[in-house]
Amino acid sequence: MVDYHASNNQASSGGPSVYMDPREQENDWDRDLLLDPAWEKQQRKTFTAWCNSHLRKAGTQIENIEEDFRDGLKLMLLLEVISGERLPKPERGKMRVHKINNVNKALDYIAGKGVKLVSIGAEEIVDGNAKMTLGMIWTIILRFAIQDISVEETSAKEGLLLWCQRKTAPYKNVNVQNFHISWKDGLAFNALIHRHRPELIDYDKLRKDDPLTNLNNAFEVAEKYLDIPKMMDAEDIVNTARPDEKAIMTYVSSFYHAFSGAQKAETAANRICKVLAVNQENEHLMEDYEKLASDLLEWIRRTIPWLENRAPEKTMAEMQQKLEDFRDYRRVHKPPKVQEKCQLEINFNTLQTKLRLSNRPAFMPSEGRMVSDINGSWHNLEGAEKGYEEWMLNEIRRLERLDHLAEKFRQKATIHESWTDGKEAMLTQKDYETASLSEVKALLRKHEAFESDLAAHQDRVEQIAAIAQELNELDYYDSPSVNARCQKICEQWDALGSLTQSRRESLERTEKQLESIDELYLEYAKRAAPFNNWMEGAMEDLQDMFIVHNIEEIQGLITAHEQFKSTLPEANKEREAIQAIQAEVQKIAQYNGIKLSGGNPYTTITPKSIDNKWDKVEQLVPQRDRALQEELAKQQSNDHLRRKFATQANIVGPWIQTKMEEIGRISIEMNGTLEDQLVNLREYEQSIIEYKPNIDQLEGDHQLIQEALIFDNKYTAYTMEHLRVGWEQLLTTIARTINEIENQILTRDAKGISQEQLHEYRTSFNHFDKDHSGGLMAEEFKACLISLGYDVENNKTKRTGQMDMDNYRALLVATGNSLGDAEFARIMGIVDPNNSGVVTFQAFIDFMSRETTDTDTADQVIASFKILAADKNFITAEELRRELPPDQAEYCIARMAPYSGPDAKPGALDYMSFSTALYGESDL
Repeated sequence: MVDYHASNNQASSGGPSVYMDPREQENDWDRDLLLDPAWEKQQRKTFTAWCNSHLRKAGTQIENIEEDFRDGLKLMLLLEVISGERLPKPERGKMRVHKINNVNKALDYIAGKGVKLVSIGAEEIVDGNAKMTLGMIWTIILRFAIQDISVEETSAKEGLLLWCQRKTAPYKNVNVQNFHISWKDGLAFNALIHRHRPELIDYDKLRKDDPLTNLNNAFEVAEKYLDIPKMMDAEDIVNTARPDEKAIMTYVSSFYHAFSGAQKAETAANRICKVLAVNQENEHLMEDYEKLASDLLEWIRRTIPWLENRAPEKTMAEMQQKLEDFRDYRRVHKPPKVQEKCQLEINFNTLQTKLRLSNRPAFMPSEGRMVSDINGSWHNLEGAEKGYEEWMLNEIRRLERLDHLAEKFRQKATIHESWTDGKEAMLTQKDYETASLSEVKALLRKHEAFESDLAAHQDRVEQIAAIAQELNELDYYDSPSVNARCQKICEQWDALGSLTQSRRESLERTEKQLESIDELYLEYAKRAAPFNNWMEGAMEDLQDMFIVHNIEEIQGLITAHEQFKSTLPEANKEREAIQAIQAEVQKIAQYNGIKLSGGNPYTTITPKSIDNKWDKVEQLVPQRDRALQEELAKQQSNDHLRRKFATQANIVGPWIQTKMEEIGRISIEMNGTLEDQLVNLREYEQSIIEYKPNIDQLEGDHQLIQEALIFDNKYTAYTMEHLRVGWEQLLTTIARTINEIENQILTRDAKGISQEQLHEYRTSFNHFDKDHSGGLMAEEFKACLISLGYDVENNKTKRTGQMDMDNYRALLVATGNSLGDAEFARIMGIVDPNNSGVVTFQAFIDFMSRETTDTDTADQVIASFKILAADKNFITAEELRRELPPDQAEYCIARMAPYSGPDAKPGALDYMSFSTALYGESDL
């Protein structure tokens, strides 16, 4: 026997039974016993053709209906083909008892389907009783071809008749009232074909007075294009006053099943189109996400090395340009990327919501492009950004310090070099060899004064070396020239020390020859030298550059300057005393008639030079006063900038924090419809956006502070960086909250969830969200499900009333804490796939909507493709192009793998693996 069970599985042993009134069935058999020969002929031909239309699926057919069913083999085969079920194994013997047993197995199967067979026994079929055989075949046709026809709660004959009337109603000259004379002119057959396949028949050319042509045309078209075998002869119908009703019903039922199959194919094609449209849209969204994520990550990848570049600049101007470039990055380049990042997260959430609504697996971006990856890269960017800004400010401070030290080094070096100019020549001259005793003594005293002066300059040389060392430690760009100059000064200083010691030794050797000395000159020289050194130090201090960062520091310098000015009267007394010594020398010389030859032999410091330096000090004091007052005014202006920024920052900072807290409460306490909530949130978002001028004002104040090189602000704890981050987080948070409401609207509209249900879900969620964090822990989530009537143990929803957390814990104690742990673990795997331990409200809504609504499944799509493929396990490109729109047909052809089953044919495509891939059960 041919194995054909894979072709159809429609009927089952537990299907509905065919009810037939025993009296009506008996009357039918009475009429069959008196069957008109013309009707019998029509039934033979029709029933034989109907049986062969099914037997050919098993590779066989019958020629004589009463002869070929006598051994029961083909009868059992026919029942297996039309039912798709296995019958008991037939007996292969040729004896009468074997044939009767086979026929009885077939009749028992028919009776098992709820069909009562009256007066039909296996012996009559085995004996070739034509009437009984035709009656049995009619019973099979009625059960398997006509019984399941249902139109508007009518079934079987009435349903088939109503279907014919509906389909032929628009056609002229057609009035179907029965299954005999209403079909004699052939127009009803043609109308049925034209209604479903208008391209096959030109109905307007048919004439009611030419029934033979009409019938032959319908039968030929049906056999050629609809795969309906010719079951009757047109001449038999035309030449019979009343055609056989059973033959007509059998023939018409074939038309019904042929066209209902086409309708199923159309429905199946529509389902596939819908599924493919959703899949194509989701793929487009995935591609957009991948591109946006890739572009953003590439921008971050390019930007971070720039922010991590710590190559120092040589001058303040170059560092100021770096700072300006950084400001341009913060104002111009970064804000659009912040918006792109926020939009990327919104697009990702929307895509995941659409995938969940269409019962598709969650979207997993390619490696390295997850939202968490982008957030991680963004965190690295902000870390590099913060470090870069701090580095630049430190570099500016360093360069400022370096410029100050370098200028100080140059001033001190210039003063020292000016002082040492000519000193080596003076120390190497031999003037004492031809000098008198007094001159030698004078030279010796002069040398002692020089040594005193030399010792006084030791501190200045050490200062110059210390400044040079600090410049080296701070990595001053022009350190080589500084080092060279410092080295030259130190070497010269060592040489001066050696020369001074050598000259002193020479003078001491000749000192014994020199006796007289002018004590006044010596006293003058000794007092003039430190005073002169003090004046030089004072001038140097008065011209010394200074750098301060606040009012306290400048006030300290002013206080020190006032203290210096308070010592000037005492210094003036010392000057006058020194000048008095010189005056006394002149007085003694005049008194004793001594003719002085030249100036003081012990010092080069003349009274005029002292007066000149004193005048210089008196000039520098008011200049120093003005410089300090100008710096005080500058620091007061800087302090004003600090206060101005702090005043606004101390308003904006708490405002941002308040708004963040309000958004948290709004997301939990929102009432009204989702649309109302969305409108309110967008109005709230607009009110926040309208606050932007305050942020811009702060940015302007902050720029003034940075341009003034102000690095601290004691009047506020807020920095511009903190406020920027807070403002960006505020905008992102309100955008995410709006996106959550939009996704809830998508979920509600797609799943048909009522506003009352959403309100109930939100109320229950908020009730168990005790800490108002916007998420539920696992135990809170389980309590929330039970409070909504969800049976965690049996995976179904039943209304048991609201339950709070305390009642839920009491229930756990009463039931031994065994409320479906395995099922709850499965649910947590759905709502918390990342095992974060927290269930968000959106995940909660998605789960509840999935549990209460119906969605397409992979099995449904496979069943739809099977219909298009005419029950084959594969489908061809030609069938896809015939049944689906062009773009979706090509979409399927491009993605379906070749079919490799045992019944594969050239061009066969595997629609089963394609369907499972659509729902994430395999790779597409």
